[in-house]
Amino acid sequence: MFFQILDILGTIAFAISGVLIALNKKMDPFGVLIIAFVTAVGGGSLRDVLIGIQPVSWMTNMTYVYVIFGATVFAVLFRNKLNYLRKSLFLFDTIGIGLYTVVGIEKGIVADLHPIICISLGTMTACFGGVIRDILCNEIPVIFRKEIYATACILGGLTYFLLREFMSDTNFVFVIAGIIVIVVRLLAVKFRISLPSLYKDKP
Repeated sequence: MFFQILDILGTIAFAISGVLIALNKKMDPFGVLIIAFVTAVGGGSLRDVLIGIQPVSWMTNMTYVYVIFGATVFAVLFRNKLNYLRKSLFLFDTIGIGLYTVVGIEKGIVADLHPIICISLGTMTACFGGVIRDILCNEIPVIFRKEIYATACILGGLTYFLLREFMSDTNFVFVIAGIIVIVVRLLAVKFRISLPSLYKDKP
């Protein structure tokens, strides 16, 4: 139940982030819904395919479909209240990657996978919905830029497996790991911390 709540919260956050970028691109209602949907379930679908869950999770639980529809309608109706779309998009996207990272890690643990693979699954779950969203919206995906994005997910995953050695309450450890992802991402943007560039800036 705990992880289903996290999963649903992540779904809401990513669906809203998808709606915001679709509205920014001035898409029609169908386009907005599609972008919200792929943003919310894209990473989880890839994860489920890789670990052999068939059908993928959202196809067997209509709650996710209803949540995405509800979040889409909410974001469209209250888009004027979500002031500063760019800031709202960043906030919901950051919350989404924090929640989805721990959900992906938990799926890997249930599948009895190595911790490195669990962290990879968490990162994939968190990032690839956004990758699909950005590609469909003709943007370079954030994960492929020098921003701290996937790195935050990896740090959250490492935090989880480190804390698990000292704490017995795994739910609490997952919450801390998710918060680490969110805080690292927020701090990286606030203080303009980024990965080093492979290319020299032109004078």
